[in-house]
Amino acid sequence: MGTSHDLNKTIIKDNHLELLALIQKRLTNINLTHHIYSMVPSPSLTPKDILEIAKLVDSFLEVENYDGVVVTHGTDTLEETAFFLDAYLNTKKPVVITGSMRNYDEIGYDGFSNLFSSILVAAANESYQRGVLVCLNDEINASFEVIKTHTLSLDTFKSLEFGPLGLVDEESVLYFRSADYQKYQIKPQQLTKRVEIVNVVSGMSDELIRHYVNQNVDGLIIEAFGRGNVPANLIESFKLALEKGIVLVLTSRCPMGRIRDSYAYPGGGYQLKQIGLLSGNSLPSYKARLLLMMVLSAGLNPQDFFK
Repeated sequence: MGTSHDLNKTIIKDNHLELLALIQKRLTNINLTHHIYSMVPSPSLTPKDILEIAKLVDSFLEVENYDGVVVTHGTDTLEETAFFLDAYLNTKKPVVITGSMRNYDEIGYDGFSNLFSSILVAAANESYQRGVLVCLNDEINASFEVIKTHTLSLDTFKSLEFGPLGLVDEESVLYFRSADYQKYQIKPQQLTKRVEIVNVVSGMSDELIRHYVNQNVDGLIIEAFGRGNVPANLIESFKLALEKGIVLVLTSRCPMGRIRDSYAYPGGGYQLKQIGLLSGNSLPSYKARLLLMMVLSAGLNPQDFFK
């Protein structure tokens, strides 16, 4: 006899197969196959889990008669997995990540339409060579740009600075622009390095940074103010970390804009660059963390990726 948790997994699996069956009846010109990797809620996924998902997707893409892949995923960490896959995979075939903001038994369940649209996107010739895409609410976004902007809204996944790449209109896939960004293609066999995030707030002490230094982490993502500025009292702990070989990457807590060395006052971006902090450019902290973890685990030079 299974537990209630096992029963919940079975219900989710059956709902997933039911959706695919309904979609297959509509899309008779697209042959669908499915593979269930995990029923773990997305907040419990680790970077190592995401690496295994990337390897699995890669194995499907290597099969000649597969034209694209759709990954269904919980929305809490969806953009992290999408970004990781984009950095890992080296393919021209479409890979689309989707999910649902409402449960199967809730009014206004969006899982069917999101999955339907994502399959259309993955099957469209226009989706080739666009990297990993995120498709929810009939909008198509680049994994590099997209973030989850709202805790509840169906319209939560947004590319705030540039807008969506395109949209799905009934059964038509329409693109309005391309996303121009550095393609990474990093394939670590395992994720062996530890990278943590420090969120900078006004009046904070340097105790957390010194704690991570004592923990011998391999890298720290510093989510700073504005263009990349921090309280001046953090500088000595940064120097200590750098002396111990810990890689420090600067990001911003602002959802739009780039890191720049614009300010030369103590704790300003210019000083941080001079002592050795690298720039996360426009990446949010959680994406920069995954990228640095991949770079270090693959034995690559972080300075080639964070400029």
